[in-house]
Amino acid sequence: MNEIETNKAIIEAYLADYSSGDVERIATHLHTGVRWWVSGTIEGISGTYDRVQMLDLLGQVTEVYTEGALKIAATSMIGEGSRVAVEAESDAELHNGRVYHNQYHFVFEIKDGKIIDIREYLDTQHVYDTFVVPE
Repeated sequence: MNEIETNKAIIEAYLADYSSGDVERIATHLHTGVRWWVSGTIEGISGTYDRVQMLDLLGQVTEVYTEGALKIAATSMIGEGSRVAVEAESDAELHNGRVYHNQYHFVFEIKDGKIIDIREYLDTQHVYDTFVVPE
């Protein structure tokens, strides 16, 4: 398997574990120096997170989903060198009855077989409507 195929496989495994909601399994895919950037200006969601902050946020947010996790499925992947670009969709039902179905573009960077950088672009209006707007 070449570098690009290996990196795509790393991302496929990460998304599968992310979709499980198991933060310990998610953590196994992350480099100690990982940086996760989420687009937008939504307080508590958008911004830049280090590894500890990312895992803490993921541990908290899984509690809002009826199945304990946000399922994210890649619809396409393109690799070049240490980077993998991914188009994806998510699905989850929240305990408050709302349904979260978003579309994403991710850019992942791999270093030493682990994810070192994540750039996440998504429909921030849908995030706001689903998670921020009062019930």
